[in-house]
Amino acid sequence: MPLRIVMAKVGLDGHDRGVKVVARALRDAGFEVIYTGLRQTPEMVVDAALQEDAQVIGLSLHSGAHMTLIPAVVEELQKKKAEDIMVFAGGIIPEEDITELKKIGVAEIFPPGSPLQDIVDFLRERFPEEAAAPA
Repeated sequence: MPLRIVMAKVGLDGHDRGVKVVARALRDAGFEVIYTGLRQTPEMVVDAALQEDAQVIGLSLHSGAHMTLIPAVVEELQKKKAEDIMVFAGGIIPEEDITELKKIGVAEIFPPGSPLQDIVDFLRERFPEEAAAPA
């Protein structure tokens, strides 16, 4: 069964081109991707991941609210006893904040300009059973 990934834009950030490009690349790589759309709350994202039986949440933030919204998603996962769902993120996130986000359990941060293949490779390494290359 392919790896299931919920991709989301949390908060009021309306820039969705990047998340759509990443979602398409992940689909092309053989992953099952559910894009929740713009202006999601942390609760909505976690609920979607639980309803979709996703193993991964991918967040995209360009609003500057990453140090509030990403930790809120991690806290919501803890509250719902779903810490087994891995979180990764991308967007405009300064290096010093990347370190802090990884300390709270975010698996990886992909800044602007990250090659799409790096994201695919990261997920294939973390989930080798579910991440076989597409036929």
